[in-house]
Amino acid sequence: MRAVYRTRRRPLGHSTRGKTAPNRLRRLDALVCALYPGLIRAPGPGVFLDLGYGREPRTTLESAGRLRVLNPALEVIGAEIDRGRVAAARPFEDARTRFVRGGFEVDVGPVRLLRAMNVLRQYEEAAVPGAWAALGHRVVEGGLVIEGTCSPYGRWLTANLLRRRGSGLVLEGVLFSTNFKEDFHPERFQPVLPKSLIHRVLPGQPVHALFQRWTAAWRLAQPWGSYGPRALFRETARRLEAPLDRRRWLARRGYLIWRPPPGAPPVYRPR
Repeated sequence: MRAVYRTRRRPLGHSTRGKTAPNRLRRLDALVCALYPGLIRAPGPGVFLDLGYGREPRTTLESAGRLRVLNPALEVIGAEIDRGRVAAARPFEDARTRFVRGGFEVDVGPVRLLRAMNVLRQYEEAAVPGAWAALGHRVVEGGLVIEGTCSPYGRWLTANLLRRRGSGLVLEGVLFSTNFKEDFHPERFQPVLPKSLIHRVLPGQPVHALFQRWTAAWRLAQPWGSYGPRALFRETARRLEAPLDRRRWLARRGYLIWRPPPGAPPVYRPR
């Protein structure tokens, strides 16, 4: 029997531009599988909810295929505010894949992984804490919320990595990802910073200090640029003096995870 998911009469939030491209979030899927395999494989309830998947269900379906390598039984749900987008996605449904109408309030039962990419970029910065709290309310203990922004083809991507701990969301880190299809410079990430950070690249702000140190490390690593953007990225990360996830394979594959600076408010309470 098909499950019935409840939503308010008017979904909470704004419709996104909805543009997407093949494999736009492939690198994000790969990182989730590498960093959080236990979360994906865990038995028991908990779906993958792709909130705001866009005009086409492409990224939801692509992610379903990748995550189900770890958990073939994983239930995947795509949610969109626009009725037409949901109707267009319905032919792609199957026993483990559903598309529903809804926004931040959408009720699909327990969620183990919630992705909201390119959703908050059109909102005001002041709306971020409330949006995070609403998203966290859907997630089970230990579950993950990924909220961020990427370039049209996924070449440059940033995202907040938030875990449900107790009664709130804890910011575990900020992800930066590049696929080396373009020359690397740290400033290329600034236009795709999450809404929580994009207006914070100002003197005295931690993210501003990060980019200053990152650019200084990039200059020192220039000799490695002759070996290509991958080598330059890796050497820049090695020289960067900042609270990072220092696992070498991350930089080799074009990932950098910046840990929350001391004193930053990391916890957001679900409503």
